[in-house]
Amino acid sequence: MNIYLPIAEMSVNVFLILGLGGITGILSGMFGVGGGFLMTPLLIFIGVPPAVSVSTVANQIIASSASGFLAHWRRGNVDFKMGLYLLAGGMAGSTLGVELFRWLKQIGYIDTFISLIYVTFLGIIGAMMAGESIRTILKISKKTAHHYKPLLAMRLPFKVEFPKSKLHISAIMPVVIGFFVGIMVSLMGIGGGFFLIPAMIYMLGMPTNVVIGTSLFQIIFITANVTFLQAITTQTVDIMLALFLLLGSVVGAQFGSRIGAKLPAEYLRALLAALVLGVAIKLAFGLFTPPSDIFSVSVME
Repeated sequence: MNIYLPIAEMSVNVFLILGLGGITGILSGMFGVGGGFLMTPLLIFIGVPPAVSVSTVANQIIASSASGFLAHWRRGNVDFKMGLYLLAGGMAGSTLGVELFRWLKQIGYIDTFISLIYVTFLGIIGAMMAGESIRTILKISKKTAHHYKPLLAMRLPFKVEFPKSKLHISAIMPVVIGFFVGIMVSLMGIGGGFFLIPAMIYMLGMPTNVVIGTSLFQIIFITANVTFLQAITTQTVDIMLALFLLLGSVVGAQFGSRIGAKLPAEYLRALLAALVLGVAIKLAFGLFTPPSDIFSVSVME
């Protein structure tokens, strides 16, 4: 059973799209990640244009982020004041990112740029995760808990009190971090959590119990801003594709959470690292392999 994707301008099997959404949902439930950094490459693999993949996945992330945010809000694990500073930078960064996206699309380099940035970031992140997982499994090193002091954020001017996070740091750092994450959301079609969460812990010194909820709070608005701007400036958001992906991911997340509860954390991280590296290698192979058809012919009407 095929459906036509009007923005992607292609027909796809509806069960394939539901399956991809389900796979991403399972991964989200197992590993606690939004799945955008895997969904975008998977869509590219089945032939969806990279520009459409990035914009549409950003749209899908809004729903999953809102659901997670509400759960953390009910537990009191959201620092709204910090979230607003991150959001201020994120809105500016995502707006600039969409403009950069539009410019790259106009000059014809957007597909190559998206693939290249995914190969780079997934390769680095996958290698780091794999190394940490191997050390943990083999018990090569035993790490004790450390309290990370945000030295740079403490030295910069314009200090602000963040009572929920028990911090007194410069407002510059969260704004800059949010700005960088906003650009990444626009260009990669991700929630930005795997950039933002480490930055909030190591660069801002936030306690881990409020990091995820605060991250999800600002991601809702950043991805909404990206979706709106992409829809009106580049017309690359395919609502039909986003709907079926969302349906699949909602169901898959339920199964993923049950699977994840039965596996040791170190093995889960190792599996995720292997998956991330596999996607990076596949993208790199496609990026540097010459196409089978070098020339194409289009008919102008």
